[in-house]
Amino acid sequence: MDRLPHRRSRPRLAFIFNHLKFIVLVHKYEEPTTLATASTSTLGSSTSADYPNSPGYMVVGFEVVPCSFQHDTESIKNLKMYDKYPTKIQCEPTTVAMEVKEKQPLVFTYEVSFVESDIRWPSRWDAYLKMEGAKVHWFSILNSLMVIAFLAGIVLVILLRTVRRDLTRYEELDKEAQAQMNEELSGWKLVASDVFRAPSNATLLCVMVGDGVQILGMAVVTIMFAALGFMSPASRGALVTGMLFFYSVLGIAAGYAGVRLWKTINCGDRSGWTSISLKVACFFPGLAFLILSILNFLLWGSQSTGAIPFSLFVVLLLLWFCISLPLTLVGGYLGAKAPHIEFPVRTNQIPREIPPQKYPSWLLVLGAGTLPFGTLFIELFFIMSSLWMGRFYYVFGFLFIVLTLLVVVCAEVSLVLTYMHLCVEDWTWWWKAFFSSGSVAIYIFLYSINYLVFDLKSLSGPVSATLYLSYSLHGSCYNVCYGDSWFPLFLLVCTLSLLLS
Repeated sequence: MDRLPHRRSRPRLAFIFNHLKFIVLVHKYEEPTTLATASTSTLGSSTSADYPNSPGYMVVGFEVVPCSFQHDTESIKNLKMYDKYPTKIQCEPTTVAMEVKEKQPLVFTYEVSFVESDIRWPSRWDAYLKMEGAKVHWFSILNSLMVIAFLAGIVLVILLRTVRRDLTRYEELDKEAQAQMNEELSGWKLVASDVFRAPSNATLLCVMVGDGVQILGMAVVTIMFAALGFMSPASRGALVTGMLFFYSVLGIAAGYAGVRLWKTINCGDRSGWTSISLKVACFFPGLAFLILSILNFLLWGSQSTGAIPFSLFVVLLLLWFCISLPLTLVGGYLGAKAPHIEFPVRTNQIPREIPPQKYPSWLLVLGAGTLPFGTLFIELFFIMSSLWMGRFYYVFGFLFIVLTLLVVVCAEVSLVLTYMHLCVEDWTWWWKAFFSSGSVAIYIFLYSINYLVFDLKSLSGPVSATLYLSYSLHGSCYNVCYGDSWFPLFLLVCTLSLLLS
């Protein structure tokens, strides 16, 4: 019996990159007579008279090349920290030479070289802000436009051919004729006198609508400023600072919307508007601050560098109680002074009995969330890759278009679902209209879990997974514009659904 040839396994070798080559890309000034620094406010400026022999250059790039180099033991024996290496090091990134062996010292070296580049100062970010997948963005937008056109056709049929015509005829009838017609009428016409009845938990509804208006306003203003180029990545933290500022200032819109809706539901009675304003100012920010504090304790416990310092918590509290809360009270006062929205029909004193439904309402709500999710899906992938994979996201023009399409889709979905509920004589439409597009948040959270399992394979440990899921579940104001938090987005789309239904 012949034996198969046996090959001895080679021992596994380990090599290390022990030399770094720092390449600083510089570009010569357009005006040789002026040596203006990158930030004249901090470093000042100087003229060529001060440096007659020095050409003016600006740093436009920075590169690092790792190398593995076998150092001469005798040459480095007497060298100390920051001493100059006696010979020139040939840095070849494609080859590895420094093998890790036992009882052999490891020497780390570096070199710095300045290379003149054709990259101009305004173009220094182009390498990082290069827009990828533009065709994918446009395809997603085109797909959303087709969905909007389809829903618009349904809404047009409902409004022009059904509701407007029948409502006009129904209001022209006197009470006796209405009683006689009730036997022949069906669908939404039977609940015309119950449709504007006050909803259950009206306080919570007004509070959530107020917070949703604040989040929506912050998202629109921030994305608009970013799309116009006012929030450059060269200014670190400008986007987060802008979000927090706009969110705090738009507390006035939150108070106004919440109190005016409360006044409308109560048929002009504005009593309790102060309580509504305070609840609007504390509901979502309070939840966000509580969850953020718990997650920060986890980071402190694991000694992570990503933990938020205590001083920043103090700043957030000052923004909340010194800016956002007073402005919310001002908005609530304006909402209490504003005239309430008068309902077009009177409400019966005795509520009409709702007949048994053939299908549960939550099933319609769950299915309706697929349409807004289809609008956000492609953009959500790029956003999450930017947040969790360390990539740049600077296509805020596409994001603004997607946000606009989301508003239109939520409005159309809400109108269609509200009409469907009224057609089966279900007049409790307030909360159902509020939740009609809110199920998109469930799909976003499920997508976040899918992204964690299949894309974030480098994320390890229970603390990291808990932090990721917690941020995805609730999020903070930073994640709102990027979409990686379902609760703020839930408030946003639910508010859109109710106000536009």
